[in-house]
Amino acid sequence: MPSDKVCGGGDDAFNTFFTETGSGKHVPRAIFLDLEPIVIDEVRTGSYRVLFHPEQLISGKEDAANNFARGHYTESGFMPCMQHLRLNSIKRRVGKEIVDLCLDRIRKLADNCTGLQGFLIFHAVGGGTGSGLGSLLLERLSVDYGKKSKLGFTVFPSPQVSTAVVEPYNSVLSTHSLLEHTDVSVLLDNKAIYDICRRSLDTEHPTYTNLNRLISQIISSLTASLRFDGALNVDITEFQTNLVPYPRIHFMLSSYVPLISAEKAYHEQLSVAEITNSAFEPSSMMAKCDPRHGKYMACCMMYRGDVVPKDVNSAVASIKCKKTIQFVDWCPTGLKCGINYQLPTVVPGGDLAKVQRAVCMISNSTSVAEVFSRIDHKFDLMYAKRAFIHWYVGEGMEEGEFSEAREDLAALEKDYEEVGTDSTEDDGNEEQY
Repeated sequence: MPSDKVCGGGDDAFNTFFTETGSGKHVPRAIFLDLEPIVIDEVRTGSYRVLFHPEQLISGKEDAANNFARGHYTESGFMPCMQHLRLNSIKRRVGKEIVDLCLDRIRKLADNCTGLQGFLIFHAVGGGTGSGLGSLLLERLSVDYGKKSKLGFTVFPSPQVSTAVVEPYNSVLSTHSLLEHTDVSVLLDNKAIYDICRRSLDTEHPTYTNLNRLISQIISSLTASLRFDGALNVDITEFQTNLVPYPRIHFMLSSYVPLISAEKAYHEQLSVAEITNSAFEPSSMMAKCDPRHGKYMACCMMYRGDVVPKDVNSAVASIKCKKTIQFVDWCPTGLKCGINYQLPTVVPGGDLAKVQRAVCMISNSTSVAEVFSRIDHKFDLMYAKRAFIHWYVGEGMEEGEFSEAREDLAALEKDYEEVGTDSTEDDGNEEQY
């Protein structure tokens, strides 16, 4: 802790994401969960290892093998071949135990909070653990903490780049669960963020570390209002209220500006108007879909640093006049703004330049339906041949769950199509009938 804060007896805002121990150490309220130890071992042995409580780094011994069912179905069940029965029931118990252990740790952390607002959940839905175990954990959190907000940061499969053949299955099954058990899901996409790294930061071969640091800037902007003072703070629940018009329509696009290297920063003006315009550029979006193909229902603009309300108002007014940025006509205001005076920070030795002002935009656009239709198309091609299904059924899943999840996503695509139609058109239809 900085010495001036210690004299003041600690800073309450600072403790939103940290627990202060008896020895004056600050431990993050974060839990890392994985079915295999490899990735979490990087945290255990990394340069920030002393920061984290060892009990909050939870890992098993064997991964979910890119299989949603292995990550999700943890109860012991009958297997067709008797010689595998004992092995599989042990595996399943391990899965159930790891979720129970994780919930136990969450309960401890939640009990230490003076006013628990909600949960931030980070996972990818292409593999087995992020989709299967992630969905299971969300379901259990819904039961234990029904009214608390759950914000998901979800990495969806990229259009061309694939890390697993069965990604479409895992993604559809997982999204079926996200629809029910998260209040807001921010869609992320490795390929979109790779492109931003290459284009804006001149990083020729971006690593997951580069990608994670960009995502962390978005999360930092989202939670800045809980941690620092500002002219116009946006609370997590307030943010949710303004962005989700209907419970199912809660999948968001995100962008963060400026993302520039130190060399470029010297030559850029980066005024409030400039960063606001850049945030709406299709190339700034952290998921592969084009917002020009849809309409915005709502946008949340979170400004940080040297920003005054007057500049924000004029920047927002100019956005509304642009032909390329369309809002649905039933949501006339469309924009929610937050201003925080704390400058955005950067990781020492990282790629990003230290800037005087930045904006993070989280937007609800009908164009995210593109992401779902792309995954659904790939799902249909494989499911028509019933390819790879036996791996899921063999882990205790029923084939009917595939068609149920697929129907739910088809309904979601239809929902997005309907909210994008203007109310004037709807009125015309009603008169006609």
